Amino acid sequence: MAQPAYVQGTLDTLLSADGSVDPAALSLADTTFVVLDLETTGGAADGAGITEIGAVKVRGGEELGVFATLVNPGERLPPFITVLTGITEAMLAPAPPIETVLPSLLEFLRGSVLVAHNAPYDVGFLKAACARHGYTWPNPRVLDTAAVARRALTRDEVPNRKLGTLAQFFHATVQPTHRALDDARATVDVLHGLIERLGSFRVHTVGDAIEFAKAVTPTQRRQRHLADGLPHVPGVYVFRAGDGRALYVGKSKDIATRVRSYFTASEKRARISEMLGAATRVEALECAHPLEAEVRELRLIAAHSPPYNRRSKYPERVVWLKLTAEAYPRLSVVRTLADDGAAYLGPFSSRKTAELAAAGVYDAVPLRQCSHKLSVRTPTPACALAELGRCPAPCEHKITPEAYEATAALPFRSALDGDPSQVVDALMDRIDTLSGKRRYEEAAVLRSRLIALLRATVRMQRLTAMTRLAEIVAARRDGIGGWEIVVVRHGRLAAAATSPPREHPRPTLEAVRLTAETVLPGRGPVPAASAEETERILAWLELADTRLVETSGDWVSPVRGAARFTSLLNRAEAAASGKDSSVRSSVTDRSDDARSLRL
Repeated sequence: MAQPAYVQGTLDTLLSADGSVDPAALSLADTTFVVLDLETTGGAADGAGITEIGAVKVRGGEELGVFATLVNPGERLPPFITVLTGITEAMLAPAPPIETVLPSLLEFLRGSVLVAHNAPYDVGFLKAACARHGYTWPNPRVLDTAAVARRALTRDEVPNRKLGTLAQFFHATVQPTHRALDDARATVDVLHGLIERLGSFRVHTVGDAIEFAKAVTPTQRRQRHLADGLPHVPGVYVFRAGDGRALYVGKSKDIATRVRSYFTASEKRARISEMLGAATRVEALECAHPLEAEVRELRLIAAHSPPYNRRSKYPERVVWLKLTAEAYPRLSVVRTLADDGAAYLGPFSSRKTAELAAAGVYDAVPLRQCSHKLSVRTPTPACALAELGRCPAPCEHKITPEAYEATAALPFRSALDGDPSQVVDALMDRIDTLSGKRRYEEAAVLRSRLIALLRATVRMQRLTAMTRLAEIVAARRDGIGGWEIVVVRHGRLAAAATSPPREHPRPTLEAVRLTAETVLPGRGPVPAASAEETERILAWLELADTRLVETSGDWVSPVRGAARFTSLLNRAEAAASGKDSSVRSSVTDRSDDARSLRL
């Protein structure tokens, strides 16, 4: 039987069901420890091989109980084990087997923190024995005195972290003898000595001790005091440098717990380690509920551009795909929306994505790709695209402005705020044709263009449907008897609150509505907030248990709008990511895969 994996407890296991921390349960002084040691036959942890168990239950330096017994391992005892421990086969013959001992031992462990020296070894044998004999391992929190000693003691103090060395260093009343109970009693004295030492490292709880034993960096250990005194509430936290600059902004449902995690072994990011070294304090901004925390995080990142945040730093750096307002319109990538009568698609996070969507438009409809301003009176020479049949040559007046509008410009305009099917169908027909000819690489290029174009149209129509509304008031249960309340105006979070448990939410709702931010309408799908903020709000509003309380108008999308192509978009994205790729599939399935992208 394979040895069950040993996993030392993490900070998450120290939280109660509601996510709060119980200081009494976690205080080292008030915690009940069971200090355990096993003697074995020296083999693998396969559910057998335990020859002796010794355990001492202590709390606050006082011994509460002792558990000690020999165990019949059900196998021959190697001679070197007898020499090492003094245990003989004659001593083990009348001893109970492990399956008889386990119920009493598990009861002795109940409600305690398990302590052992080189804990993975002892815990591995006990877990394997439970698995073999059908007992449920209680999964107690585990503290390894060897691991703690490696962090708390220097080489100048002790040459190694063996139990005998540590027992001598801490002047243990019982020296280890390779017998389970003696070694457990020696480990008790080592534990008490380490607990005294841990105070100088600001380690006062079981959670702190478990994390201290892990591979945290000196910077994390030195700076962990930055997490002191933070509230256990939803909100935003800001790591600041000595000159007040914001270094990093984050959000959490529990500020204190999240900030503490930066000082644990689970945090391994190099840039965060560098940030912790430069930070001198952490500010907490309490929020009414997690949605407000998400929004305020986005706004603070946008306002301060913290050097150690990678996402959402420059929301103003978006681009738009513009269909110009002229006799023969063309596409142009621009950075701002203007009140010029032109049609805009976006926002795009990068120019590259906007150009990919534009290429998809060119593949679907005969829009001109030149950048010249064409005259309806004076013709100009045509380019190579006209000779290749890729452009109707409006420059040579081979098509009237009315015909050009109907065949080239109108399908794109319709895709922006109505039905994009003409553009989508044209692209899908080309993908089918290329797949039928086994030109899969070219089909994959068209697929990426379809994804960029369709994602942008779906996104813009969703945003526009919400941001055109002057106000939306919504509420959602907070899980403890109250209501999370939001007031959204033109896609911007104008106010947020949480009503008290077991009270009617209407008074809170009316109060927060009166004090909500005034938001003026504007141009485009995101007139008053970043696209990311509005999308976070949309995701919250679309949760199954969110209730719309009031809206200033009808929240609607086009009947035959881009949203009906969402499943097509999802399948195309899955194919592009390799989860369902027509390019990577077998030759016999490739054309079928391309056709399967259709609705």
